[in-house]
Amino acid sequence: MKTNELASRIETLEIRLMHQEASIEALTQTLLQQEQRGNIQSAAIERLEAMIRGLSATHDALPGEEPPPPHY
Repeated sequence: MKTNELASRIETLEIRLMHQEASIEALTQTLLQQEQRGNIQSAAIERLEAMIRGLSATHDALPGEEPPPPHY
């Protein structure tokens, strides 16, 4: 192999490596953003579940245990 060919191949490989590193960095940033969104959504779901449990606890009384309506 000639020196020029070798230098050209090395340059091509270095360029490919730079593009791959940039792609990996972009993917890492996207993954971190998705993880943050997932954490926010999980917290929101937990809050909603707690609200639903609180609401259902007040409506779980049996029909015979309910207080009479105000017109009685």
